[in-house]
Amino acid sequence: MIKKRKKNLSTEVYALGQHICMSAHKARRGVDQIRRRSYEESLMILELMPYRACYPIFKLVYSAAANASHNMSLNEANLVISKAEVNEGTAVKRLKPRARGRSYLIKRPTCHITIVLKDISLYKEFEEYTVYSKKSGLITKKKNKNLTCHDTYSSGGLWDKK
Repeated sequence: MIKKRKKNLSTEVYALGQHICMSAHKARRGVDQIRRRSYEESLMILELMPYRACYPIFKLVYSAAANASHNMSLNEANLVISKAEVNEGTAVKRLKPRARGRSYLIKRPTCHITIVLKDISLYKEFEEYTVYSKKSGLITKKKNKNLTCHDTYSSGGLWDKK
């Protein structure tokens, strides 16, 4: 099931994979690595990770990008994974034969994976020149780009104590 969403600032497209036969805990290991990364970087990470959950996640990321390029004609180079979540699905119940004609219940967990891609090209242009205010609405002005980086190692705050 593939759906698309539109928002005010930017365009979001998502792909949803349901009833994937693995536990949600194991799928979250792969999803946590690609959250808030670019589309191309996440594909490289998923190809090189040794987990079994990476292949269905790879297919979902690729499918969401294909939705974005085909349905909304967005460029794949500007896509970023804005939201990636894994939810638990229903447990598939199987019976395994045991000794003396008894049966043993086996529960195989499933999960639902949602990958949301956002086009950041429009968002970056909009963010540079506007600032939101809750009281007065939308105020347009240029954003301050002079940001300082405080490094704890070079500042002498953490490791220079004797």
